[in-house]
Amino acid sequence: MHGRVNSNFISAAEIIREFQISYQAVNHYTNLGLLDVVTKDGNARMYDRDEVKRRLSEINRLVKEGYPLRLIRKKMTGV
Repeated sequence: MHGRVNSNFISAAEIIREFQISYQAVNHYTNLGLLDVVTKDGNARMYDRDEVKRRLSEINRLVKEGYPLRLIRKKMTGV
């Protein structure tokens, strides 16, 4: 039972491996409010796995359509 808070949670390190994005991208998306930290497991930031998958898919789609991150943030968060 130790080492994993909940199977619905994913750490930043797991996001990097599973979705093949850089640590810097995870941090940047988190700082912009595009990815929400749900809880912490020690030092590890934990995210909702399904939400990360949905949001990264949306971010990738919008980037391919030519939207800059500041507009993606506005579309996704209303800020």
